[in-house]
Amino acid sequence: MESRRMNNITTTLYEQDYYLWLQKTSSLLRDGRLSELDIPNLIEEIEDMGRSERRAVRSNLIVVLMHLLKYKFQAEKRSNSWLLTIFEHRRRLRDDFADSPSLKRYFNEVYEQCYKDARISAAIETGLPTETFPEQSPFTPEEALNADYLPK
Repeated sequence: MESRRMNNITTTLYEQDYYLWLQKTSSLLRDGRLSELDIPNLIEEIEDMGRSERRAVRSNLIVVLMHLLKYKFQAEKRSNSWLLTIFEHRRRLRDDFADSPSLKRYFNEVYEQCYKDARISAAIETGLPTETFPEQSPFTPEEALNADYLPK
């Protein structure tokens, strides 16, 4: 009965003060007081963390590919701003893969779909027809991540 009452308290805490709930949950875990944990919300948070990591990979990859397309197909408009954006989003991907190497597999799984999204984004941003950009990525996944690679 005490355990059920504690779970109701932590569930309420989760709804009222997320940061305090996180502190309480980590303290309970650290102390081995597993029966007092708010398991349903803890599971939800862990699953959300995984989804968030995957969204970050997709988002950063789309930005890299879109800017590589702009760099390749609008050579006359190249800027340091584009270079910085490519560098920054490659760095984010590199950091994500260093922290979670299994995300590299996910990167490869979503690469083609991300290219399709980047192609449309590049067309919208540049005002060029979508057909300007190849249907299949002109960049390999390795080139997209390579800090020294820029298209001609």
